[in-house]
Amino acid sequence: MEDFRKSAPAPLAPVAFNIPQPFQTTLANGLKLVILEDKKLPLVSFRLIFRAGDIHEPADAVGLNSAVASMLSEGTESYSSKQLAEEIERLGAHLSANSGSDTTSLSASSLTLYASDILRLMAEMILKPTFPEEELDLYRRNTIEGLKFQRSQASFLADEQVSRIIFGKHPYSKVSSKAEDVEKLTREMLIAHQTRTFVPNNAVFVVVGDVDKDALVKEIEDKFSAWESGEVADFAFDSMPSRSEKTLTIVDRKGSAQSNIVLANPAIERKHEDYFRALVMNQILGAGASSRIFMNLREEKGYTYGAYSKFDSRRLAGAFEATAEVRTAVTGDSLKEFFYELNRIRDEKVSEEELQDAKNFLAGVFPLRAETQEGLTSLIVQQQIYDLPADYLETYRDKINEITIEDVAAAANKYVQPEQMAIVIVGDAEDILPQAKDYAANIEIFDTENNLQDISN
Repeated sequence: MEDFRKSAPAPLAPVAFNIPQPFQTTLANGLKLVILEDKKLPLVSFRLIFRAGDIHEPADAVGLNSAVASMLSEGTESYSSKQLAEEIERLGAHLSANSGSDTTSLSASSLTLYASDILRLMAEMILKPTFPEEELDLYRRNTIEGLKFQRSQASFLADEQVSRIIFGKHPYSKVSSKAEDVEKLTREMLIAHQTRTFVPNNAVFVVVGDVDKDALVKEIEDKFSAWESGEVADFAFDSMPSRSEKTLTIVDRKGSAQSNIVLANPAIERKHEDYFRALVMNQILGAGASSRIFMNLREEKGYTYGAYSKFDSRRLAGAFEATAEVRTAVTGDSLKEFFYELNRIRDEKVSEEELQDAKNFLAGVFPLRAETQEGLTSLIVQQQIYDLPADYLETYRDKINEITIEDVAAAANKYVQPEQMAIVIVGDAEDILPQAKDYAANIEIFDTENNLQDISN
């Protein structure tokens, strides 16, 4: 064999990652504009993000924010639902509204040629929505049917319990509305919530693409001139519950051939100073197909098609989660291997090779996320909604490459807590309980409708 074939080639030098600082300004009504001119392609991406999400809706109106977001595209003073859809299709554009736990957004993309038309439609949806009664009735019926399907999914049932346990009385604990919540939504409720919540001084408008920033600022000022600032409510949320022991929660799906396992404990919010330490640590532990958890449970043991871990880091709080769907018969064995890896990442220092592989991957893949206009837009949006530093994108790879073996150990010991884990398993309780009961003294079983079952007998 030729000598050069005996070893892998040396890595190429890192490619420079230079993104110009976006232009920022604030309009008279309080709307913050963030504009990045990118003239490589005749395309424009728009994101109008409100710092108000599902957690900011009234406690007695679960699902209201999601309904408002969905209904923004179902009729305005100038367009019916059908007319609006046809206009978007005519432009060959994308335009949609979405709600999340922390934010609500209006997203659009189009050819530069139609950017003015898109801005006009976005202004229509924000300033002149009509929330037609017939469309709201259709939304209620479709959503209720969707909720029925949701409850048939093991991943949803697991998420429902994990969120309840980890977030407690904090509104992050709510993962979905119920049929009775949806049925009581009225047009008047939607109008009041949209008027109260979607105010310009609680929003940021991110635009990336083939635009002239000066002309764009004037055009946005013109099209949104009737949008008046409003009062931004100051919300106070309950803190997350503290944990002092492992708990076991089983959602009983009788006859299930699989167990959906989630192990979770409270962790960090997105802006936390330890974010990069936790990110690198988790890359080694369970973030991909070469991670410890994946290699153990899938490659070595063959218990599952995939086993992973992640940090669910939101604006106000976060959680660490390790997950896998395994054959019911190996539920107990899978728990054993999960806890073996969760303890090992804490008790043993990772190797230099593992650390370097994790850093190379994270630093290498990051620029790829900014290769497309949509990807770059999403990165800027994250920077804005999580109040990350102005140089966050430019210094991302430096922050990754600064992480040491000691940093990984510190992150593992702070944010992976095997002795306080919430163990949630969705599957056949009769088969699961004998395998899992020794992992926790505190055990509860729910049915698929989220009703607590009596297991005293």
